Amino acid sequence: MKMFAKIAAGAAFATALIVASAAQASDQTELLAQANRTVNHLRSDPAFAQAAGMIHNARAVLIVPRLIKGGFIFGAEGGDGVLLRRSGRTWSSPAFYTLASASFGLQIGLQQAELVFIIMSERALRGIQQGETKLGAGAGLTVVTLSSAAEGATTVRGGDIVVWSSGTGAYGGLTFNGSVVKAKDDWNEEFYGPNATVSGILANRVSNRDTRSLQRNIATVW
Repeated sequence: MKMFAKIAAGAAFATALIVASAAQASDQTELLAQANRTVNHLRSDPAFAQAAGMIHNARAVLIVPRLIKGGFIFGAEGGDGVLLRRSGRTWSSPAFYTLASASFGLQIGLQQAELVFIIMSERALRGIQQGETKLGAGAGLTVVTLSSAAEGATTVRGGDIVVWSSGTGAYGGLTFNGSVVKAKDDWNEEFYGPNATVSGILANRVSNRDTRSLQRNIATVW
């Protein structure tokens, strides 16, 4: 009887692990689908045309399909995304990342935004690829935001990272100074296999067929 109970417990534990793994894989697949939709939204946004010429010189892109930022007095923002590195006319497999920050001030409202970080400099890509990275002048990386309210292409020149944003809500301003970009190692390993690393993913040493649609879609835009 005790042996049966142990076997049953072991089976239940194994089932729980499989269900958790499947749920996480589903989260990753949904994020890829959302990233695809964000790429499609770029096509119809006049503001993005200002930065289109920069894409050919971009080192990589970080797509965050759903950034939530809101609060009263205390504010917080966060969202998951995917990082793809440019290689000639093609794009690498996407590595999973998260973007988060906290701020303090007279803030009120709630905003949800789609973001595409156009990574222009090698030092910016290297910093993001190597691990947890802070954005902003204090971290030595200049970030310029491009939105429908942007005026003139000169506003987006000279940044290590140019951010296209399309958001809704009453939140006043969208800034990234002090934001942290960090790889989601657990998601990467669950999706690509044990010991998958960001460098290996961006070098296409690992792959997953569920990423092909996003890679093809980005190639048609950029």
